Amino acid sequence: QTCLDPKLRPQYLTDKTMEASVKYINKKFPNIDFRGNSQYLVGIQKHKSEVMAAMSSYYDSFIDVMEFRDHVYELLNTIDACQCFFNIAVNFDFTKNYLELIITYISVIVMLSRVEDKKVLVGMYNCAHEMSNGSSDPAYPRLAQMFMEYEQPIKKLTEEFGPHTKGVTEALLSLQMLYPRRNLPAEQWRSAQLLSLLSAPASMLDPACCDTMACEYLSLEVMERWILLGYLLCHSSLNTNQSSQELWKMALRSGLYLTIIRDETINIHKITEDYFDGLKGYSKRIADIKECREHVIVNSGAMHRERRGFLRNALKELVKVLEDEPGLLGPKVLFVFMALSFSRDEVLWLVRYSENIPKTKTPEDYVDSYNMYVCPEEESVLMTSFVSTLSALTINVSRCLCCLMLQAYTSVSKAPLSLKEYPDLAKVMNMTQFHTKMLDNVQEMLHETSDLSILCFYPRVFEKMFSQSSEEVSMQRYLMSFPLACSHFNQTVHPLCPEETEAVEKRSLRLCVTFLEEIAKQTSSVILEICSEQCNLNDQLLPKHCGQTISAARNKKQKKQTLKKGDVQREKPGTESQRKDRAIVTNMDKLHLTLTELCSSFSGSSDFTVFNHIVTPAEFLTSHLETRLTKIIVRMAHYNQTTQEIGRPSDLLAGIRAYTASLHTLSRYLSLDVTRLVKNVLLQQTQPLDSYGGQTITTLYTNWYLEGLLRQASSNLIVHCPAMHCFVNQTIENEQSFRAEEYSDISEMQALAELIGPYGLKFLSENLMWHITSQVGELKKLVIENMDVLVQMRANFDKPEVMANLQKRLPAGENVLKRMTIIGVILIFNFIPLLWVTLTVFELASAAGLTCDIDPALVAAFYSSDNSSVDEEYKLTCLLLVYIAVSLPILALDPNSYYSRHYGGHHNNIHCLATAVNQLSAAMFTVESKNIEQHLKEFLLVASSTLLQLGQNVENRVDGKNRDSIYLLLHMIVEASPFLSQDMLESCFPYVLLRNAYREVYKNYIITLG
Repeated sequence: QTCLDPKLRPQYLTDKTMEASVKYINKKFPNIDFRGNSQYLVGIQKHKSEVMAAMSSYYDSFIDVMEFRDHVYELLNTIDACQCFFNIAVNFDFTKNYLELIITYISVIVMLSRVEDKKVLVGMYNCAHEMSNGSSDPAYPRLAQMFMEYEQPIKKLTEEFGPHTKGVTEALLSLQMLYPRRNLPAEQWRSAQLLSLLSAPASMLDPACCDTMACEYLSLEVMERWILLGYLLCHSSLNTNQSSQELWKMALRSGLYLTIIRDETINIHKITEDYFDGLKGYSKRIADIKECREHVIVNSGAMHRERRGFLRNALKELVKVLEDEPGLLGPKVLFVFMALSFSRDEVLWLVRYSENIPKTKTPEDYVDSYNMYVCPEEESVLMTSFVSTLSALTINVSRCLCCLMLQAYTSVSKAPLSLKEYPDLAKVMNMTQFHTKMLDNVQEMLHETSDLSILCFYPRVFEKMFSQSSEEVSMQRYLMSFPLACSHFNQTVHPLCPEETEAVEKRSLRLCVTFLEEIAKQTSSVILEICSEQCNLNDQLLPKHCGQTISAARNKKQKKQTLKKGDVQREKPGTESQRKDRAIVTNMDKLHLTLTELCSSFSGSSDFTVFNHIVTPAEFLTSHLETRLTKIIVRMAHYNQTTQEIGRPSDLLAGIRAYTASLHTLSRYLSLDVTRLVKNVLLQQTQPLDSYGGQTITTLYTNWYLEGLLRQASSNLIVHCPAMHCFVNQTIENEQSFRAEEYSDISEMQALAELIGPYGLKFLSENLMWHITSQVGELKKLVIENMDVLVQMRANFDKPEVMANLQKRLPAGENVLKRMTIIGVILIFNFIPLLWVTLTVFELASAAGLTCDIDPALVAAFYSSDNSSVDEEYKLTCLLLVYIAVSLPILALDPNSYYSRHYGGHHNNIHCLATAVNQLSAAMFTVESKNIEQHLKEFLLVASSTLLQLGQNVENRVDGKNRDSIYLLLHMIVEASPFLSQDMLESCFPYVLLRNAYREVYKNYIITLG
């Protein structure tokens, strides 16, 4: 079969350099002239060692066939010489092995004739051998002669089996009582109540026993192969023996095709007819073949369809009875093996004809979506407890061999004890053999009656069966039968053909993984659809939906009309559970039924082995759930990069909790570690990217808060509101697409912290710190550009005339304050406790949620971004504070700089300067190891002096318009600082100015009490 597969053929058969050699060997085989026509064999000469190595396994396989043929010759001649007696009902094992030997031999020879490249393979090997060793291989002449003899295999085989006709015919005629009894239509099975344990309640506990126990579960397909191939080779008895003729015609009516090996089949009607057509006196037999062919085409499909229908119901009853009364399995185990054997025959018939459907009016008879109902899933249910009980027993396994030897010894003509003269002894031997197998080797019995390894060689049919079964809800509980069948495929390989093991293993694993992936995909789809429905129901109970209900109740109390014409009244949560008739099936009912069926398939087997690979089906489901749940969580965030829209963290958290609660109900159906699954998914969401490289909610919310909320806050479209501890929208003409307070209040920040966890918060903080360090870098550039003026202002801050002149030479004051305001907004937003890897005292306090005088995140950011000398950085920091202090009066020119009592801050976010000045100076001086309090006092002196100059300018009303609000900013800086005090402020700035400023900004508001 390897040679027939174009992907597995040896490369030297398709190599262009070997094309001339291949043609020459094919033409001259077996008499190849190695010396006279060496120009045709140049390719082999160049690569003789490689050719020998590549062809050796094939050459050895052909030698094995030749040796097998020799042994078969010898054995058959010995059997004939001993005049052995064959009867399937008397010496079952001896007769079965004899017929199997003949059929195996025929199959090998037929397969040999189908290998088109056999002459090239053997010829190339022999050429390379002679070129390397100076002589041909010793086995080559006989091997070449065998190839020539079997050019017409059937003709040669019939010649060989002429002397063995008597023994073969005797063995086949012993089936004339068994085969007709087994080859019955479903109507007769049903009338006889075949396989039913309930048909005779009185004898239910009696052991199932008969004279020919092994014959009862003998494969019908095997018997048909014996009869049709046996009579093909020993055809003379068809014209001389009426019983042989009837048995042969009955087998011909059963089907058109016979399995030779694996997926290799022969059209037995065509082969027999073609061979008989060349013989004299077989015209009647040819007519019989044509008649039987018509019968098969008309009746065979319907007959097998009816059989499958009967077996499905019979198996269902058998399983239910044995599940309810497992004690019956012992006495009625023969029924189990009969059911498995009958069912396996029907499955194999369906597989065999799936690619060989005859031209018929009812092709649907050859298709069945319920075929795997009788696969190893049932076998597992029936036999698990039985096998586990008997596995501890250790019985001498040589008993089976002893019974076979005894049968052979007593079946020869001159045996002292002739078995055919003592039929009662034969019955005892057959019964003993059966019970010995049940004790010694249950696995062998299961393999004999329920092996489906042939499906490995029908992958397209196998996958089609799976697809049909997966579409039927009633069949979904048996879907695990398909991957379980793949565990049988290791029985198809053989030590004599090791080169195909790897290919069969890959195919088995591919099919197994394909089926498990599809089952897991279907199951995860149903689970997550249920979770989605539960999430929608849970969403209806959220507080955000209660406004309409409260309004309706209030209107009802005030007797107002609640609904306008055309409006539809909103259903209350819980109405979906109310139904007038239980017969009404909802979508959730269907989903739970489907989930029950699919989960039942997982409960059948926790793990199984395919070619030394341990397969755990539940892990496939876990993997699918993890992948899809990750995508669902990201999708639930509703992030739109174009419109910069995103769902509220609290809504997403409620959705995830609803999904998690629904997933935990899976424990009712199967053993699945849902906690581990959810933890793995949520842990991935705390990282910037998930395990597949996709964006997580950490990345989405980080991008949105930076680009959506904080960027608008830096443009004064959104204002930080200290009174409400959140950000709020400005009342302007262009309304924002979201309300900032719904995304930045304490409950939303807590939800965000719970969603993205400490790792996500760290990622968010690192991005915020990057923006701050970028702004600080720009501020330092401005300081360097104006360093001379700032140095003079720092030395002369208490000289109004000098400061006035220097103020005119200092540009970009608005830019400095704008950047500091942005830093302040970011720092105020970054109030969430963070978890750090290297934990200092401050970082431990920050991780615990305590406020720190010095922001550890800011210090770490400056440490990582600082590349210049400490002295230079220190000078720039001092001058930056001077720059900020002398630029504060400019804020009075901005009409949005007025203080809002409602917000508790300024309309242009300049109150965030208090946080920016304190946190920035504390972090920068910490990095530079300088005294923070001393330099903040200096800042306070310079700021007070410049603001007092602002107060003295009474004539310029433009400068003094928001003067009182700017005075309050100085007070906020002192209040927010752990290093400055009110005493320090009063020493340089009169308190009366602050008192008057507070009175002025508050006098316009009406204070209501009660």
